[in-house]
Amino acid sequence: MHEPSTLPVMVIDDEPHLRITASQTLELAGYTPYCFESAEQALAALTPNFPGVIVSDIRMPGMDGMALLHELHSRDATLPIILITGHGDISTAVEAMRAGAWDFLEKPFAGDQLLDVVRRGIEKRQLSLENHRLKAELEVQQAALGPRLVGRTAIISRLAAMIQRISQVEADVLLFGETGTGKDLVARAIHERSGRRNSPFMAINCGAVPENTIESELFGHEKGAFTGAVERRIGKFEHANGGTVFLDEIESMPMALQVKLLRVLQERSVERLGANETVPLDIRVIAATKVDLKAASEEGHFREDLYYRLNVVTLPLPALRERREDIPLLFQHFAVVAANRSGLEAPTLDSPAIAALLAHDWPGNVRELRNLAERYVLLGAAFDYRLDALLEGVNADTEEPTLPRQVELFEKSLISQSLARYHGRVTDVCRHLGIPRKTFYDKLKKHGLNADDYRHSSEP
Repeated sequence: MHEPSTLPVMVIDDEPHLRITASQTLELAGYTPYCFESAEQALAALTPNFPGVIVSDIRMPGMDGMALLHELHSRDATLPIILITGHGDISTAVEAMRAGAWDFLEKPFAGDQLLDVVRRGIEKRQLSLENHRLKAELEVQQAALGPRLVGRTAIISRLAAMIQRISQVEADVLLFGETGTGKDLVARAIHERSGRRNSPFMAINCGAVPENTIESELFGHEKGAFTGAVERRIGKFEHANGGTVFLDEIESMPMALQVKLLRVLQERSVERLGANETVPLDIRVIAATKVDLKAASEEGHFREDLYYRLNVVTLPLPALRERREDIPLLFQHFAVVAANRSGLEAPTLDSPAIAALLAHDWPGNVRELRNLAERYVLLGAAFDYRLDALLEGVNADTEEPTLPRQVELFEKSLISQSLARYHGRVTDVCRHLGIPRKTFYDKLKKHGLNADDYRHSSEP
């Protein structure tokens, strides 16, 4: 079967007049009908990831509708199948629904009844395929080198390019960004894409280690170096030899320890507490901070010489409000991850949900968005929570984007979501959004979008 320009609907019935009537109704509504007089013919023509729905009579010669339902669901349990029952055949309809039919139509049925059930089935099918696509992307990401940034905005594309370039050279890196912007993810991405990927990645939160033990944690100690040092301890730096040390919240490091860190960075060696010899180090150091270290050094809160030693390559990480167009995509990504982990169905975003996400200020950035997505997966379906309800409690003092900006972001996000759903098929996107082709292209130009970026060679 050739890929249609509009979404396909299979109609299976041994009665010619019903096939002709249904075909005309569907064609006038913009669908592409494919008619078959037997279930066997339809099965032979069905392709994997068929993007439409199946409408089939139950009572047919050879394979009947119920047998077809079981066969189709053994191939793809998410494929919507609409069965046609005879007048007054309620028991058959109930049996069909219990067996997994999406819906049923009772003969004789009106054209608008057929279109309504097909429309709802098509929407469900597109959402299911989108979830499958996202899950497949997750599997690819897990097999790829290191974590991948999710997003299509220019600022994220530039950051991804910088990560790829920096990972190939030996240089210490300073990550600067607000809480929740993904500094840990970026540090791991640099490590996993570098030649050190098979060696340790040692993450240390400088603000979480007690001040009286942080020196021992980082540099290690010899037996008897201090009260309680009953045996030798290898520090984090030495343990990471050959790999990468990630120092998160480095602004929290005590001033006295900053002197020793500076010496480690300069000499690439470490001396355990109580030892007389140094241990040579082959490490890369990635530091992260949420404060302006230059300003902190000028105020005497951070050593200026250490700041300049760390500031070889600085990567600024954007706040989520600087890349609002990525919010729906990120939410869907996190929802699929959470649903995969919990064995639940990933929710999909409707227009009010997208509007609620775009209107929020996201002080917690990507971490806050991820937590919301996980909470929505766990609670939304069970308790019918809406995103706007889960987002209640937003600080009223936070500055939200202006109404024109919200409208612009909302429009761009809807177009991007529709392009992703229909794999860049312009005809389907225009029909889904209800806008003329010329208007659609004008909006693509306005928002800097390109339909070709959403096309997939493996689409159905």
